[in-house]
Amino acid sequence: MSRVLFSLIYLSAFTRAQQSEQVNLDQAIAEQVSKGQVADDQIAAERVLGGQWKQMARRAGMIFAGTVLGGDAPTARSDGEVPMLATFSTALVGTQLRFLVDRAIAGVDAGQIITIHEWAGASARRPVRPGQHLLALFYPPSRLGFTSPVGGELGEVLLDASGKNVAESKAITNFRFLSVPGSDPSHSPARRAVSIIQLERAIRRARLEREE
Repeated sequence: MSRVLFSLIYLSAFTRAQQSEQVNLDQAIAEQVSKGQVADDQIAAERVLGGQWKQMARRAGMIFAGTVLGGDAPTARSDGEVPMLATFSTALVGTQLRFLVDRAIAGVDAGQIITIHEWAGASARRPVRPGQHLLALFYPPSRLGFTSPVGGELGEVLLDASGKNVAESKAITNFRFLSVPGSDPSHSPARRAVSIIQLERAIRRARLEREE
């Protein structure tokens, strides 16, 4: 009887030890995956937002992925040209642009419609069209309610038609310096799609690090 009891106790202890080792192994794998994900997210953020992306994330008062609804910022015609009169008038009095917040990261709520007021000449805004999707990082509004993109043009990232990934040309433009003669462009880091989820994780982590 005692031998049977001893065997049962031994087997139980052995099983618990195996389970504990598996748990530790699972945790180690999860931590390794998490570290790899963090590194990938940071590389993606630097590709799209530039080398000062962490500072940009921390300085911004409003960060979101949104859809352009309209406004009086210069808008492009179907041929891509911006009417000179529109550019002249907004240069005098400033611009405003309305967004529907699709994905809130900081300072706004998902589903919110916000109007951005910019000082005249605060940034060389690229032409935008209603329906376009952008990832936007704006400074906290001033006492008069004006703001501008953090980092100028870098603070407004054009997304693809789904609103879930960075438009390819943006990532490639900021990553040309990694092109290597004789390499396969299809395997270049510039060709890997950057998702808005990756950028959100990187931005949130950067802001959290500042708070810690």
